[in-house]
Amino acid sequence: GAGNRHSALLNRLQWMQEAYGLEASDSVLQKTPFSFDVSVWEFFWPLMTGARLVVAAPGDHRDPAKLVSLINQQNVTTLHFVPSMLQAFLQDPAVSSCQSMQRILCSGEALPADAQHQVFAKLPQAALYNLYGPTEATVLITARRLRAGDSNRSLGAPIANSQVLLLDEDLQPVAEQTVGEVFIVGPGVCLGYLNNTQQTAERYLQLDL
Repeated sequence: GAGNRHSALLNRLQWMQEAYGLEASDSVLQKTPFSFDVSVWEFFWPLMTGARLVVAAPGDHRDPAKLVSLINQQNVTTLHFVPSMLQAFLQDPAVSSCQSMQRILCSGEALPADAQHQVFAKLPQAALYNLYGPTEATVLITARRLRAGDSNRSLGAPIANSQVLLLDEDLQPVAEQTVGEVFIVGPGVCLGYLNNTQQTAERYLQLDL
Protein backbone atom coordinates (compact mmCIF):
# COMPACT_ATOMS: atom_id res chain seq x y z
CA GLY A 1 0.00 0.00 0.00
CA ALA A 2 0.97 3.65 -0.42
CA GLY A 3 0.07 6.55 1.85
CA ASN A 4 -1.75 9.61 0.48
CA ARG A 5 -2.30 13.14 1.71
CA HIS A 6 -5.69 14.80 1.96
CA SER A 7 -4.16 17.79 0.14
CA ALA A 8 -3.20 15.52 -2.77
CA LEU A 9 -6.76 14.24 -3.09
CA LEU A 10 -8.11 17.79 -2.91
CA ASN A 11 -5.75 18.85 -5.70
CA ARG A 12 -7.01 15.91 -7.74
CA LEU A 13 -10.69 16.72 -7.15
CA GLN A 14 -10.28 20.44 -7.83
CA TRP A 15 -8.50 19.62 -11.09
CA MET A 16 -11.35 17.27 -12.09
CA GLN A 17 -13.91 20.00 -11.54
CA GLU A 18 -11.88 22.52 -13.53
CA ALA A 19 -11.37 20.00 -16.34
CA TYR A 20 -14.85 18.47 -16.54
CA GLY A 21 -17.17 20.98 -14.85
CA LEU A 22 -19.85 18.97 -13.07
CA GLU A 23 -23.12 20.87 -12.60
CA ALA A 24 -26.14 20.37 -10.38
CA SER A 25 -27.89 18.61 -13.27
CA ASP A 26 -25.16 15.93 -13.45
CA SER A 27 -25.42 12.46 -11.91
CA VAL A 28 -22.23 10.52 -11.12
CA LEU A 29 -22.43 6.74 -10.82
CA GLN A 30 -20.49 5.26 -7.89
CA LYS A 31 -19.93 1.62 -8.76
CA THR A 32 -16.28 0.95 -7.89
CA PRO A 33 -15.62 -1.16 -4.75
CA PHE A 34 -14.37 1.22 -2.05
CA SER A 35 -11.11 -0.75 -1.71
CA PHE A 36 -10.12 0.69 -5.12
CA ASP A 37 -8.79 4.26 -5.29
CA VAL A 38 -11.18 5.38 -8.05
CA SER A 39 -14.06 5.06 -5.58
CA VAL A 40 -12.70 8.08 -3.68
CA TRP A 41 -13.39 10.55 -6.47
CA GLU A 42 -16.67 8.81 -7.35
CA PHE A 43 -17.92 9.56 -3.83
CA PHE A 44 -16.50 13.01 -3.19
CA TRP A 45 -16.46 14.78 -6.56
CA PRO A 46 -20.26 15.02 -6.95
CA LEU A 47 -20.77 15.75 -3.26
CA MET A 48 -18.32 18.67 -3.25
CA THR A 49 -19.74 20.23 -6.42
CA GLY A 50 -23.50 19.91 -5.84
CA ALA A 51 -24.01 17.17 -8.43
CA ARG A 52 -26.04 14.03 -7.72
CA LEU A 53 -24.44 10.81 -6.45
CA VAL A 54 -25.95 7.52 -7.64
CA VAL A 55 -24.70 4.44 -5.77
CA ALA A 56 -24.90 1.09 -7.53
CA ALA A 57 -25.68 -2.08 -5.60
CA PRO A 58 -22.63 -4.17 -4.62
CA GLY A 59 -21.52 -6.35 -7.52
CA ASP A 60 -23.52 -4.50 -10.17
CA HIS A 61 -20.30 -3.13 -11.70
CA ARG A 62 -19.82 -6.64 -13.13
CA ASP A 63 -23.26 -6.82 -14.79
CA PRO A 64 -23.59 -4.71 -17.98
CA ALA A 65 -27.36 -5.18 -18.20
CA LYS A 66 -27.87 -3.88 -14.65
CA LEU A 67 -25.60 -0.93 -15.39
CA VAL A 68 -27.53 -0.04 -18.53
CA SER A 69 -30.80 -0.18 -16.58
CA LEU A 70 -29.44 1.94 -13.72
CA ILE A 71 -27.90 4.53 -16.05
CA ASN A 72 -31.22 4.97 -17.83
CA GLN A 73 -33.33 4.98 -14.65
CA GLN A 74 -31.14 7.58 -12.92
CA ASN A 75 -30.04 9.62 -15.97
CA VAL A 76 -26.37 9.05 -15.16
CA THR A 77 -24.10 11.52 -16.97
CA THR A 78 -20.67 10.58 -15.63
CA LEU A 79 -19.01 7.28 -14.78
CA HIS A 80 -15.72 5.40 -14.72
CA PHE A 81 -14.75 2.11 -16.32
CA VAL A 82 -11.71 -0.11 -16.18
CA PRO A 83 -11.20 -0.75 -19.93
CA SER A 84 -11.93 -4.49 -19.72
CA MET A 85 -15.28 -3.72 -18.06
CA LEU A 86 -15.97 -1.00 -20.61
CA GLN A 87 -15.56 -3.58 -23.36
CA ALA A 88 -18.05 -5.90 -21.66
CA PHE A 89 -20.48 -3.00 -21.11
CA LEU A 90 -20.32 -2.05 -24.79
CA GLN A 91 -21.39 -5.56 -25.81
CA ASP A 92 -24.77 -5.20 -24.12
CA PRO A 93 -27.42 -4.93 -26.86
CA ALA A 94 -29.12 -1.99 -25.12
CA VAL A 95 -26.00 0.10 -24.51
CA SER A 96 -26.91 2.64 -27.20
CA SER A 97 -30.01 3.54 -25.16
CA CYS A 98 -27.77 5.22 -22.54
CA GLN A 99 -28.19 8.67 -24.06
CA SER A 100 -27.77 10.51 -20.74
CA MET A 101 -24.07 9.61 -20.60
CA GLN A 102 -21.84 12.64 -21.19
CA ARG A 103 -18.46 11.60 -19.72
CA ILE A 104 -16.76 8.21 -19.67
CA LEU A 105 -13.50 8.11 -17.73
CA CYS A 106 -11.17 5.12 -18.12
CA SER A 107 -8.16 4.07 -16.06
CA GLY A 108 -6.55 1.06 -14.43
CA GLU A 109 -5.53 -0.68 -17.67
CA ALA A 110 -4.46 0.16 -21.19
CA LEU A 111 -7.47 1.29 -23.23
CA PRO A 112 -7.81 -0.90 -26.35
CA ALA A 113 -8.40 0.89 -29.63
CA ASP A 114 -11.45 -1.30 -30.27
CA ALA A 115 -13.15 -0.08 -27.09
CA GLN A 116 -12.41 3.50 -28.08
CA HIS A 117 -13.98 2.99 -31.51
CA GLN A 118 -17.06 1.29 -30.04
CA VAL A 119 -17.69 4.18 -27.65
CA PHE A 120 -17.76 6.64 -30.54
CA ALA A 121 -19.98 4.32 -32.60
CA LYS A 122 -22.52 3.40 -29.90
CA LEU A 123 -22.40 6.43 -27.58
CA PRO A 124 -21.40 9.33 -29.83
CA GLN A 125 -22.76 11.94 -27.39
CA ALA A 126 -20.31 10.87 -24.66
CA ALA A 127 -16.81 12.31 -24.22
CA LEU A 128 -14.14 9.64 -23.61
CA TYR A 129 -11.16 10.31 -21.34
CA ASN A 130 -8.09 8.12 -20.85
CA LEU A 131 -6.52 8.56 -17.40
CA TYR A 132 -3.22 7.20 -16.07
CA GLY A 133 -1.71 6.96 -12.62
CA PRO A 134 0.53 4.45 -10.87
CA THR A 135 0.09 3.33 -7.26
CA GLU A 136 2.61 5.97 -6.26
CA ALA A 137 0.30 8.79 -7.38
CA THR A 138 -3.00 9.94 -5.89
CA VAL A 139 -5.45 8.10 -8.17
CA LEU A 140 -4.05 9.54 -11.42
CA ILE A 141 -1.39 11.85 -12.81
CA THR A 142 -2.22 12.35 -16.51
CA ALA A 143 -5.38 12.66 -18.58
CA ARG A 144 -6.36 12.95 -22.23
CA ARG A 145 -9.64 13.35 -24.06
CA LEU A 146 -9.85 10.93 -26.96
CA ARG A 147 -11.60 11.75 -30.20
CA ALA A 148 -12.59 9.63 -33.17
CA GLY A 149 -9.51 8.65 -35.13
CA ASP A 150 -7.05 9.46 -32.32
CA SER A 151 -4.24 7.11 -31.41
CA ASN A 152 -4.59 6.12 -27.75
CA ARG A 153 -0.86 5.59 -27.22
CA SER A 154 -0.36 8.98 -25.54
CA LEU A 155 -0.91 9.24 -21.79
CA GLY A 156 -1.98 12.86 -22.17
CA ALA A 157 -1.01 15.86 -20.06
CA PRO A 158 -0.28 16.08 -16.31
CA ILE A 159 -3.05 17.24 -14.01
CA ALA A 160 -2.83 20.56 -12.14
CA ASN A 161 0.36 21.35 -10.21
CA SER A 162 2.07 18.20 -11.50
CA GLN A 163 4.91 17.24 -13.82
CA VAL A 164 5.71 14.02 -15.65
CA LEU A 165 9.33 13.45 -16.62
CA LEU A 166 10.83 10.76 -18.83
CA LEU A 167 14.38 10.13 -17.60
CA ASP A 168 17.29 7.80 -18.35
CA GLU A 169 19.40 5.77 -15.90
CA ASP A 170 21.34 8.90 -14.95
CA LEU A 171 18.09 10.77 -14.21
CA GLN A 172 18.54 12.94 -17.28
CA PRO A 173 15.76 13.74 -19.79
CA VAL A 174 15.70 11.34 -22.73
CA ALA A 175 15.54 12.42 -26.36
CA GLU A 176 12.32 12.11 -28.36
CA GLN A 177 11.44 8.59 -29.48
CA THR A 178 13.77 7.19 -26.79
CA VAL A 179 12.80 4.73 -24.06
CA GLY A 180 12.94 6.08 -20.51
CA GLU A 181 11.30 5.73 -17.12
CA VAL A 182 8.36 7.83 -15.96
CA PHE A 183 8.94 10.07 -12.93
CA ILE A 184 6.15 12.11 -11.40
CA VAL A 185 6.58 15.37 -9.49
CA GLY A 186 4.06 17.38 -7.48
CA PRO A 187 1.47 17.17 -4.70
CA GLY A 188 -0.02 13.97 -6.11
CA VAL A 189 3.05 11.93 -5.22
CA CYS A 190 2.29 9.57 -2.35
CA LEU A 191 4.03 9.73 1.02
CA GLY A 192 5.69 6.37 0.42
CA TYR A 193 5.03 2.66 0.83
CA LEU A 194 3.31 1.66 4.04
CA ASN A 195 5.72 -0.03 6.47
CA ASN A 196 8.44 -0.34 3.82
CA THR A 197 11.04 2.36 4.37
CA GLN A 198 13.67 0.61 2.25
CA GLN A 199 11.56 0.50 -0.90
CA THR A 200 10.33 4.04 -0.23
CA ALA A 201 13.95 5.27 -0.13
CA GLU A 202 14.68 3.48 -3.41
CA ARG A 203 11.68 4.80 -5.33
CA TYR A 204 10.98 8.25 -3.85
CA LEU A 205 13.83 10.52 -4.90
CA GLN A 206 14.83 14.14 -4.38
CA LEU A 207 15.43 15.41 -7.92
CA ASP A 208 17.36 18.58 -8.66
CA LEU A 209 14.98 20.24 -11.14
